[in-house]
Amino acid sequence: MRPMSLLPILRCLLIACLLPTAAPAAAATGIVQLQVHEPTTDTRMPAMLFYPSPAQGAPTRIGPYVVDASFGLPRQTGPHPLVLISHGHGGSALGHHPLAVALAEAGFLVAAIEHAGDSHLDQSGFGTERVLLGRAWQVSSLLDTLLADPEWAALIDPHRIGIAGFSAGGHTALALLGAEPDPARRVRYCQQHPQDEELCLQAPADAPALEQRRPLQDSRISAAFLMAPLAVFYDAQALALVQRPVFLHAAMADDVLLPRWNALAVRDGVAALRDWRAVVGAGHYVYLAPCPPPLATALPTLCSDPPGVDRRRVQAQLADEVIDFFQQTWSR
Repeated sequence: MRPMSLLPILRCLLIACLLPTAAPAAAATGIVQLQVHEPTTDTRMPAMLFYPSPAQGAPTRIGPYVVDASFGLPRQTGPHPLVLISHGHGGSALGHHPLAVALAEAGFLVAAIEHAGDSHLDQSGFGTERVLLGRAWQVSSLLDTLLADPEWAALIDPHRIGIAGFSAGGHTALALLGAEPDPARRVRYCQQHPQDEELCLQAPADAPALEQRRPLQDSRISAAFLMAPLAVFYDAQALALVQRPVFLHAAMADDVLLPRWNALAVRDGVAALRDWRAVVGAGHYVYLAPCPPPLATALPTLCSDPPGVDRRRVQAQLADEVIDFFQQTWSR
């Protein structure tokens, strides 16, 4: 999640190096770019697919990041479990690339979407049904895209499909698992917290209600790992509708999405919660990929952590927990 005023900086940093260039170390994870069409809102968006490979490659520079994956590597035969990644408000398909690579190295396919109307390049859907509801449809369309491709479908185990969601991506994951969002809850929340910059001071885009709708829940997704999830749109009754396994990771010094109204509400409301972890002292953005120096200089709020919090260490432990959660869930 990030303020609209940062968009020009982000465009400069994240688009300046669109053509990938290789860096000089070994990697055994392949990466490919995809295009996704979501028919209900008629939106199109990019996605990145990370996959295990039997060959070694080299890390690749994409935008400001050096990603430990290579384009063009051969694919390791499957079937593999698949994890879909949904980023936060204003994020990108590469915002969680260390987690994606760790999962691919553990034998997972990982597909990270860049949400239309709610990405670092385009926040025109902020606060609208096109994003509030459309995010879930976009993830389902990403899954449709993969399963419609015979080569990728042959590598996916349809009984082992999960989602990892950060911030607004956590909201997305909850909707895909059956929770029903209520937009009116944002209004009630902002009456009590009018100075909440993320949810209340940013004005929603002016857009009409959607004329067409379809269910948000996707029965193909069997488990979710949530990181500092946005949960203001769900009351206890809505969270109780989630019947598939959930693991919750919470940043306890989060001043962007207050834990009491978000992460802790999920902890207390989801009966299918398998486990949860509290990262004491960590802020909201600890779940974003560590920032290279130019990005850290331009976006210190997103790139810095409170004293005593080591983002790389937190994310290394997080990756182990994500892998363990999905493996244990699907081995039962």
